[in-house]
Amino acid sequence: MKRSSFAVLALAGSWYLRPALVQGLARRAAQGVARLVLLSLALTAGAARAADESSTDRWNLADLYPDMATWEADATRLEAQLQAMGRCKGRLGASAARFKQCLDLQADINKRFARLAVYSGQLLAGDTGVASSLALTQKTEVLGARLSEAFSFVGPEVLRMGRPKVQRFIAQQRGLAIYRHPLDQILHAAPHTLSDAGEALIAQFALMNSAGGNTYQILANADLPWPTLKLSSGQEVRLDGSAYTLHRAAPNADERKRVMDAFFGAFKAFERTLGVTLYSQLKEDAVYAKVRNYPDAMTHALDANRLPVAVMDALIAQTNKSLPTLHRYFKLRARMLAVAPMRYSDIYPPLVKSDIKFPLATAKQLVLEAVAPLGADYVAALRSGFDKRWMDAYPRPNKQSGAHMAGAAYDVHPYVLMNYNDDYESLSTLAHEWGHAMHSHLANRKQAFVNADYATFIAEIASTVNEELLLQRMLGAAKSDDERLLYLGSALENLRGTFFRQAMFAEFERRIHAEVDRGEPLTGEQLSKAYCEILHRYHGTQEGVMEIDPAYCVEWAYIPHFYYGFYVYQYATSISAGSLFAKRITAGEPGALQRYTALLEAGGSGYPYELVKAAGVDLATPAPYQALVAHMNAIMDEIETLLAKRR
Repeated sequence: MKRSSFAVLALAGSWYLRPALVQGLARRAAQGVARLVLLSLALTAGAARAADESSTDRWNLADLYPDMATWEADATRLEAQLQAMGRCKGRLGASAARFKQCLDLQADINKRFARLAVYSGQLLAGDTGVASSLALTQKTEVLGARLSEAFSFVGPEVLRMGRPKVQRFIAQQRGLAIYRHPLDQILHAAPHTLSDAGEALIAQFALMNSAGGNTYQILANADLPWPTLKLSSGQEVRLDGSAYTLHRAAPNADERKRVMDAFFGAFKAFERTLGVTLYSQLKEDAVYAKVRNYPDAMTHALDANRLPVAVMDALIAQTNKSLPTLHRYFKLRARMLAVAPMRYSDIYPPLVKSDIKFPLATAKQLVLEAVAPLGADYVAALRSGFDKRWMDAYPRPNKQSGAHMAGAAYDVHPYVLMNYNDDYESLSTLAHEWGHAMHSHLANRKQAFVNADYATFIAEIASTVNEELLLQRMLGAAKSDDERLLYLGSALENLRGTFFRQAMFAEFERRIHAEVDRGEPLTGEQLSKAYCEILHRYHGTQEGVMEIDPAYCVEWAYIPHFYYGFYVYQYATSISAGSLFAKRITAGEPGALQRYTALLEAGGSGYPYELVKAAGVDLATPAPYQALVAHMNAIMDEIETLLAKRR
């Protein structure tokens, strides 16, 4: 899953957390890929492993703060800095020297806050049952709100200064050059910024933001009456989101269908209500786009990082052209699972069962060997992270489930949370999360703090490259056809879940946002109808590839990403770029490694689309998507060859 990072918009006068979309639970629910280690499993595995776990397998938060008193002292220093920041209000344009002094102060405040927040967040993640840790995260949130308030004048004052004056100050004052890109981000927003009175009014309405999404979170995660289902084993389970993710991959096909029927039946019962919550979010996005002089919500969302609409257009167009490849995969899946007809409930069980174990020490060595093509410096830095306790590895009671990377502690190092359980999925996740960690490490080492944090549009590229390199390493050493099938099957499912499924979500998002932008109403029933058409097209029901029960058309209500406004498409674009980067690097293409390393080290020093393009991949063109689909077909070619040998 994606990094858990603090995207501190130091100069825009705001801050927010990118919490890996509810710490990754949402992402994997949306992808339909069982990367998450469920908390229920974590507790069981954690109890079994407790005797083997050593302190070297736990992260060392003392690298951030040796004790709580030190954290409190740093928080006190931050509060004093906020007072000093207030004296910058109305004076940013007084002189180039004063401008630099205030921007330096703001950057230092944000850097200190990020360190405080990483500590409180990871402390709670390590044991969610400690009340004092929860209180500390709440205190951090209060500090964050004060930062947002204290910095609110910066953006408007920079806009009043105007581009010519800002450029003159940069030329006059040594040290302002590092702020060139963050300042450009503010100035780029000039046509979409209102008067002081207008911005103040919008700020007041911020208290009402995300009402639909907040309601959804409570309903879907706490108040929805989950059904109870008796499994073939005789066990009765409460079929909430975690249980659904586990049991939808059951080995028995009829049981998988009963699980899916019951789970989506619960959402169907609230189709009208969930339609209202999503429609509320869509209306909010449409209003903000209109108020800020954008033609539609999608353009507004993409323009935050100056992403061309052509990226979304190219992704969706190429995905639709490539649906025969997805349908080929489903036919192959049906053959390997020996199911006929192929049903929607058959897309989750693993293609190949395996008892191969990868102890953590072995897994670390495999990842180190896998990333060797990225160079000796990369391998050395990764090994150092393994050795110096940047990671909390194993599940245990009350530990946060899933996996994430927190890389915002600029002067320290990234932290990686895992729930490692010795299977190949855990090994792949290890490579994935450390791809994020190395990205943050390299960007933090190369860039000034204000330019280190990278956009979501880039974030999944580094993790995808590492997964692809791991796949090649494992295939190269596979001892049997069955082992080879395990790795190839895992890669196929990752491509389905990360590319095709996310592109399907993006197409649905684009459609429903466009309808609301036009002023059209949307009910839960209408949302199900729109989703159903796309779901059937992607899964080939008309071509006889798969059967989909009409009840599953409410699946949109299960996906929390639709409340985050054009987010998930970036998983599809990232895996496309990452796959192409990995292919070029392993092929020894001249300059490929240097361009990729430069992309990682660039952090957020430029606009993400342009950074990726400069590294050699243009995501507004068909090429990267075509290359990914060709890669998927090549994997299926090899699987079919291996299966043919068994006849």
